[in-house]
Amino acid sequence: MTYSVAVSGASGYAGGEILRILAAHPDVEIRTVTAHSNAGQPLIQHQPHLRSLAHLTLQETTADVLAGHDVVFLALPHGQSGRFTEALADTPLVIDAGADHRLEAVAEWDRFYGGDFHDPWVYGVPELVVGAGKQRDRLVGATRIAAPGCNASTVSLSLAPGVAAGVIDPSDIVTVLAVGPSGAGKSLKTNLLASEILGSANPYAVGGTHRHIPEIRQALAAARPLVAGRAPVAEPVEAAPADAGIRISFTPVIVPMARGILATSSAPIVPGVSDEQIRAAWQTAYGDETFVHLLPTGEFPRTADVLGANTALMGLAIDRAANRVVVVTAVDNLVKGTAGAAIQSMNLALGLPEGRALTVNGVAP
Repeated sequence: MTYSVAVSGASGYAGGEILRILAAHPDVEIRTVTAHSNAGQPLIQHQPHLRSLAHLTLQETTADVLAGHDVVFLALPHGQSGRFTEALADTPLVIDAGADHRLEAVAEWDRFYGGDFHDPWVYGVPELVVGAGKQRDRLVGATRIAAPGCNASTVSLSLAPGVAAGVIDPSDIVTVLAVGPSGAGKSLKTNLLASEILGSANPYAVGGTHRHIPEIRQALAAARPLVAGRAPVAEPVEAAPADAGIRISFTPVIVPMARGILATSSAPIVPGVSDEQIRAAWQTAYGDETFVHLLPTGEFPRTADVLGANTALMGLAIDRAANRVVVVTAVDNLVKGTAGAAIQSMNLALGLPEGRALTVNGVAP
């Protein structure tokens, strides 16, 4: 069976990356691409690297244009996807690459985003540890999927095995991320101009203000053994008591690379836990995964190793002097962080091979 696909926000970075991966997917037909201010223009004018899709023209992003497809990807700015929820009720599978359907707690949405709250969808990070299982179990047959925030999924994948195994204390998590500016989208912003970022490292959203913080807390709460059997919520909640006791200091830094995330995350070691138990927690979680790789002891990843790949590479250090576990994870923010996760989740939802059209191989040099 061939599935018809529509991609909104197709002139942006996330939409373009979804299209790049889907262009090589044997089970889909990219039928429709939409945009806002760029509607009416050839797709190739905005995504000149997508030569195989040169025949497509950007249409206006409306419910009527998006309806009638088997799969719809919403690669829209935060706060814009929710307005299509009811209009696409008859669409078999809708995947939101924005934040509108990620959070379970109304209070957290109000604090970090604001505007109308929309019901949470199944979270699109298949390898994420959820108690004794994995998030992929919830994605099989799903009809509504919330693709992750790139920083959030990187940190969550980094620490969830330790939380689930009870070897780290999640009340004192510290994470610093070097991130490429493509994660901020394609809109012109002064702080993202080449003259502002070349030769410089620029911190932003410092001091607990970044919008991905509640998403990380929510994911790590689901990993805890105390909530191991908790199913994804179907209705919004006024608070998120499950994430009580999970505290994170989160500092992203824009660095002069077009794409990529290098997240260095640490948390205290629980008393009495051995080095062998710590490493075993991550090895057990990811030893059989195709797209999340724990590197050998003493090895740590570079962002250059994952460019263009749907791979998260992870190095783990046990710092006994500071009594902390340190996890360094590299991902391509546009692939594993966004589009790759969305398409991997689509494959699971449709009953296709999970890795269809996705690669573990990066581009070098």
